[in-house]
Amino acid sequence: YDLDFFGPHSLFHNLNRAGTFAGKKKLAENLLFLNTSNEIKARQRAIEELAKKTEWRQHFLAIARLSKDSKESCEQLIAWAEKKETKVSKFLMVLAFVLPALMALSFILSLVLNNGYLSGIASDLFLINVFILFTQFKKIKAEVGKAERIDEIVKQYSKIIKHIENENFESEKLSDLKKDLVQDEIPASKHIKKLSDLFSGLGNIQNGIGAVLLNGLYLFHLHNLNSLYNWKIKHAQKIKNWMNVFAEFEALNSLANFSYNNPAFVFPQLNDKHAIEIKNCGHPLIAADKRVCNDCEFTNNRFIILTGSNMSGKSTFLRTLGINMILTGTGSVVCATEANIHPLNVLVSMRLADSLTESESYFFAEVKRLKEIMDRLSQQVCFVILDEILRGTNSDDKRSGTIEVVKKIIEKGAIGAIATHDLEVCKTTDEYPTILSNKCFEVEIINDELVFDYKLRNGICQNKSATFLMKKMGII
Repeated sequence: YDLDFFGPHSLFHNLNRAGTFAGKKKLAENLLFLNTSNEIKARQRAIEELAKKTEWRQHFLAIARLSKDSKESCEQLIAWAEKKETKVSKFLMVLAFVLPALMALSFILSLVLNNGYLSGIASDLFLINVFILFTQFKKIKAEVGKAERIDEIVKQYSKIIKHIENENFESEKLSDLKKDLVQDEIPASKHIKKLSDLFSGLGNIQNGIGAVLLNGLYLFHLHNLNSLYNWKIKHAQKIKNWMNVFAEFEALNSLANFSYNNPAFVFPQLNDKHAIEIKNCGHPLIAADKRVCNDCEFTNNRFIILTGSNMSGKSTFLRTLGINMILTGTGSVVCATEANIHPLNVLVSMRLADSLTESESYFFAEVKRLKEIMDRLSQQVCFVILDEILRGTNSDDKRSGTIEVVKKIIEKGAIGAIATHDLEVCKTTDEYPTILSNKCFEVEIINDELVFDYKLRNGICQNKSATFLMKKMGII
């Protein structure tokens, strides 16, 4: 929320090229959870490979979008796969083979021998078969209820998986994912297609006359139900894994599309020295002709105190840092011409609101968020972004509180930036000259107009825009 990850015009909205619910969920998870450096490198190679497979990517997306699945249908499929079923009894299955065979034999002999007694036996066996069907009707009906919602979805999943199986991949990440789509030397797409056929076969029990004929002659639905249970015993535990594989492909496909559409972006080099250096770092969601890029580094001085007037670009710059750090963690390209980054979890306090339902003030919500950040920093080094914190209190309290927060987070080893309008906070750099640095965005007044260049400068902001703007608008 703070970094515009989700919602209209968000990072997720811009990246998303997943067609299934599972794929969208996986992409969201990629944005929210940091990968290890080795995994990031593997993902970079996978994304780079997929970016070159334009036709394959587009076809993959088209197939996935036809699935028309949902959160509910995915959960239902997984719940079905995880629920243990009792098999059809062996006695019934023996009858399912013996009775139709006896009926067929009786019927043929009655024709050959012109024997009415044998014909009557065949008729009786037909009725017995129908009776056996009705003893299992409740079980079959329960599966049919699921079949109507699952059949079409798994049929499309089979096509999605088959598209992956038919392609050759060179990167280790994609090759390993593809290997997971094989069980008992048979492609997962065939297993899934078989499941779709079994559900479809159960579904036609609702055709009354056809069901009576099929089951009277062969106990078709009993055989089908038994096959479904057998399929479930052998393969159900793999469904979640297969879904995870094509969902991961969809997430990587989305990031590959992002890379393809932004050829000027780069894959960051990774380091393990808690160093971050980015050349021409920009916000990836701002159009290239309007985007203003800045160099930024967190090496010698690992935490920035950022000042600037309203509308000067402070918040956009903070989001730029956060989004590019998140993209790094997914294995994606970043909006820069060069980047060397230690991947870190990103902790943010930018947009907070009162909670009427929980009787929670803005100030208390922010304090809770800061507590969460401090707790995380006690466990690991993180990249921290703070924007004008403690706005819900008086100026003196806000100043002293902000200074203490800055001291505490650098004591815990945090890397990152804090934006503030309070120039007194900037003096904290005098106490920690090797850790803290002052950066700013300036505004100029040219021809009686405010002019923002959005360029990051060293030092503390000197110009003021609020008084000028209020005078210009006739407020004061």
